[in-house]
Amino acid sequence: MIIENNTVVSVNYLLAKKDTGEQIEKTSKEHPFVFIFGAGGLLEDFESNLFSKKAGDGFDFFIDHKRGYGVRDEQHVVMIPIDAFLGEDGALDEENVKVGVTLPMVDNEGGKMYGMVMEITKEYIKMDFNHPLSGQDLHFKGEVLEVRAASEEELAHGHVHGEHGHHH
Repeated sequence: MIIENNTVVSVNYLLAKKDTGEQIEKTSKEHPFVFIFGAGGLLEDFESNLFSKKAGDGFDFFIDHKRGYGVRDEQHVVMIPIDAFLGEDGALDEENVKVGVTLPMVDNEGGKMYGMVMEITKEYIKMDFNHPLSGQDLHFKGEVLEVRAASEEELAHGHVHGEHGHHH
């Protein structure tokens, strides 16, 4: 069976930064990445590079940052008053709010987003709301492990069930 819309695909891959070769993510045959092809939510170029491949096929491709997670935007780096992070006791939770940590936040319209703490001062916390991979050209290299038809239940739920998938 080949990879096409409404197939469940299992892949093993190494994701690295194109320019430096630095490893970003690695799956394994024991813990593959499993998804419904064409269901949305994945990078368009990731899927287009896998289209029509079958189990046992290898892949090795690059995704330009403009087609991946976008261009880094300095307007997404913001200073938030420290008061927004203080607990009822007026203290900062220094165990969870520290430089390098990504925190869940809510915008003015109630939308969820994630920001990485870049700096903490007495007046503000500098946070970066860019995607961690924005501005990075990506290199995917791996192998297609399995391709099968998605069940009606999986298609209705929008995710894979069973081994390496979602369990209800």
